[in-house]
Amino acid sequence: MKGLFGISVFATLLFAASIANAQEEKKIRRNQLPAAVEKTVTAETQGETIKGFSREVEKGKTYYEAATTINGHTRDILMDTKGNVVEVEEQVDISTLPASVQDALKRAAGTGTIEMVESLTKKGKLVAYEGHVKRGQKRSEIQVGPNGEKLKQPE
Repeated sequence: MKGLFGISVFATLLFAASIANAQEEKKIRRNQLPAAVEKTVTAETQGETIKGFSREVEKGKTYYEAATTINGHTRDILMDTKGNVVEVEEQVDISTLPASVQDALKRAAGTGTIEMVESLTKKGKLVAYEGHVKRGQKRSEIQVGPNGEKLKQPE
């Protein structure tokens, strides 16, 4: 019995560690940003309204995100600790996308309703479009490539 208890405790700790390792996000204030990140935020958000900041730890690496709005749509900028822009998610109007992308998003959504679409740019290159889908009470995300192609793996 003692052995089973020990195994159970070990499994629980291992599970908890794996969840903590997956991703940890914490809201922070602007004055808590590292100097290099603050410099990038200042340069990247000219003319935008800053909604807030967060610090994220993913796979042991720390990132900072600035959530903004510009011209009525959202734009989130993810930076590493040195202030390098790693990823940008920017809301786009689905009607402005190429027909191949619109069709692929609608197919992937199936019977769901696409509530919002974002372009996903990594290291300055458009890598995907992400649709936020609602099916009944459930919400999910779908992704397609820049030309509407199916992605080999999620971005």
